Amino acid sequence: MSGLIPKHFIEDLITRVDLVELIGSRVPLKKHGKEYKGCCPFHGEKTPSFTVVPDKNFYHCFGCGEHGNALGFLMKHDNMGFVDAIEELADRIGVEVPREQTPGQRPPPSDALFATLEKAAGFYRSELMNTDRGKDYFKARGITGETALTFGLGYAPDAWDSVLKLLGGSDAERQRLLQTGMIIERDNRSGHYDRFRDRVMFPIRDARGRTIGFGGRVLDKGEPKYMNSPETELFHKGRELYGLYEARQASRTLTRLLIVEGYMDVVRLHQAGITYAVATLGTATTPEHLARVFRICNEVTFCFDGDRAGRAAAWKALENSLSQVREGRQIRFLFLPEGHDPDTLVGEEGREAFEARIKQALPLSEYFINQLSAQVDIRSIDGRAQLGALARPLLERIPAGIFRELLADEVAKTVGLKSGRLTSMLGEGAETKPATVEPARTPARPQVQAGRRNLVRQAISLLVHYPQIADKVVLNPALATLARPGIALLIDLIEELGRRPCANTGALLERWRDRPDVEHLAKLAAQECLVDAAGAARELVDAVQRLGEEAARLRTDFLLKKTDRTDAEKAELQGLLARKPPVDNGA
Repeated sequence: MSGLIPKHFIEDLITRVDLVELIGSRVPLKKHGKEYKGCCPFHGEKTPSFTVVPDKNFYHCFGCGEHGNALGFLMKHDNMGFVDAIEELADRIGVEVPREQTPGQRPPPSDALFATLEKAAGFYRSELMNTDRGKDYFKARGITGETALTFGLGYAPDAWDSVLKLLGGSDAERQRLLQTGMIIERDNRSGHYDRFRDRVMFPIRDARGRTIGFGGRVLDKGEPKYMNSPETELFHKGRELYGLYEARQASRTLTRLLIVEGYMDVVRLHQAGITYAVATLGTATTPEHLARVFRICNEVTFCFDGDRAGRAAAWKALENSLSQVREGRQIRFLFLPEGHDPDTLVGEEGREAFEARIKQALPLSEYFINQLSAQVDIRSIDGRAQLGALARPLLERIPAGIFRELLADEVAKTVGLKSGRLTSMLGEGAETKPATVEPARTPARPQVQAGRRNLVRQAISLLVHYPQIADKVVLNPALATLARPGIALLIDLIEELGRRPCANTGALLERWRDRPDVEHLAKLAAQECLVDAAGAARELVDAVQRLGEEAARLRTDFLLKKTDRTDAEKAELQGLLARKPPVDNGA
């Protein structure tokens, strides 16, 4: 990444992102008037106090005080860095993150690595177009030219040095090929050779569509059947999902993902219209995979072959999923008939029949209990005790909450324990004592005070809630001399928003992110404003006018009492007296 990200882009990004959709993919939300409510993800609670205000692009928890905009939410909830969170938001709306290049600054090494991989991908695509061997394979598998273009499919020639010759003409270029895993150094260090030879090629893309690695399938008999790029600076198998970029291109509002095992499965499913299919890259599904998936949608279905290997892979996926299980998320397991994989089955029965199977997939809770029950004799006390012993360490991996309690109760029912008994036996992470259930109530919101003594606070609060009304205000020059707390912030807000209008609260807080007053503004944003934009504009004009009159009066009195006025002060006093409103003597 080179250069700084322009601030105006970040502000615009926050304005364009659907905050309800973003937070709703991680926290179950319910509509409540113009707002959305849910249980706060930042502290344990049973009565919802977490509020999302879409028209202001702002969220706030009245229980723990957490608040912010889309960027702040990602950084806090997903433990993301600032730049990573910006990249994630940009991916959601399909835009590239621009960079401001400073004079003399060199692009980072990763840019050159991306360029090398893009050139390799282009070479493989051209070889596929010009070579019958690769084309015949994909045609035999039922892949159309349009699908091949969508996924950037290619062919690596049956030669030891095709990529090396094309892209490795200098020492620096060969070093980049080594860094990206495209070539391998010979054992005797006498040279290099291409990693991928005589294979059909599947470029693996990141969330922005950049090639970060490749998967290659052998055409004839040979080992390994599938070969992936090695771990590199750009490519991490345990984090990436093949087809995720294409799935997000097919739908900007993904509601579910289907995780399968192979490249061809993904390609064929997309071609059949199941464009939410993705695949792991020769590894088991990791918690990191799922954490990434659940940033996008709330429903995941694992799809496995029905043979022994498929069932073993499914159970591994379940074990790795447990840390990501919580209410509002759905994880299901689909097992295909033996002898079939998604590629062949969707080719035989089509999209509708395949999606009917997806709808019948087993929920994680059902698969969990069925699989454990199959390992013991559930009819005997010993068997039921063994089932409880098997379930307990797995349940302890699930974050404490409603889902874990319900699943533990189901296991308890199966083994003959009273409801809640198994939950009380769980280790770290479980609640050590029953929570006190209080009557449901809506947390009280502080309201914007409108009294004269709070005119500065009132004006600032109105601007925080409706930053677009700043252009209605005309500043009295004397206002800067008023000795009231917050007056400098008020003037700064009016002048800044006058120069660069701001769309909503979330964008304003982002603009103020690095300023010392940002927390004060955020607290005001969390308070309820009882007027609409038109009413807020009228109140703001009135408040600023009254403050200006107060400032002018005090400044006039000060200058009148001063005996050693400078020429500038004399001119200022003359101006103040000229603008002074007539005194109302009650006549």
